[in-house]
Amino acid sequence: MTPPPVRIDHLVTSGTFSLDGGTWDVDNNVWLIGDDHEAYVIDAAHDADAIVEAIGDRRLLGIICTHGHDDHIDAAPDVADRTGAPILLHPDDEVLWRMRHPNRAPDKPLADGDVLTVGGTQLRVLHTPGHSPGAVCLHAPALTTVFSGDTLFQGGPGATGRSYSSFETIIESIRERLFALPPQTVVRTGHGDPTLIADEAPHLEEWIARGH
Repeated sequence: MTPPPVRIDHLVTSGTFSLDGGTWDVDNNVWLIGDDHEAYVIDAAHDADAIVEAIGDRRLLGIICTHGHDDHIDAAPDVADRTGAPILLHPDDEVLWRMRHPNRAPDKPLADGDVLTVGGTQLRVLHTPGHSPGAVCLHAPALTTVFSGDTLFQGGPGATGRSYSSFETIIESIRERLFALPPQTVVRTGHGDPTLIADEAPHLEEWIARGH
């Protein structure tokens, strides 16, 4: 079987996350999906130089923000200015975006069900609120993968202990949207190692019982 014409590139960048008066050191996953000619960046975190280098001479179709927390968007305007690519964000997270970039708005809204195409491969937008109101995941069925941002990690849901988040909502999003995907779907997360839907789905009731 001929492999898909697109590939997934991965960077880990380091910086800080700030919200509710606190600041924490974080390492972020930056994902690039594309072929030799064009690509999307998913979450332009911290290091614009490294991201632009990874893009190379490809045309950048867009900078997709899985949500508006500052550690996932801090380098987005710089990457956009240097490549001419638009920044895509769900409107429900514009309140978070403006905390970091009050003078630079996103360029295009993301909506549930949107389909973005790169190298002939489709990325479907899944609105998965909970970690933040406008959190989204990107499902690439042809690659059997989903980019989950901070909605789902290896070992549980994303954090919901800060402003604009809801544990009940993130559990519903994971149950209804992510656990409806094929079990062997690879979950490429916003931080840390990938996992599989099949490995996380059996633990949903445990997470609910812990209520974290």
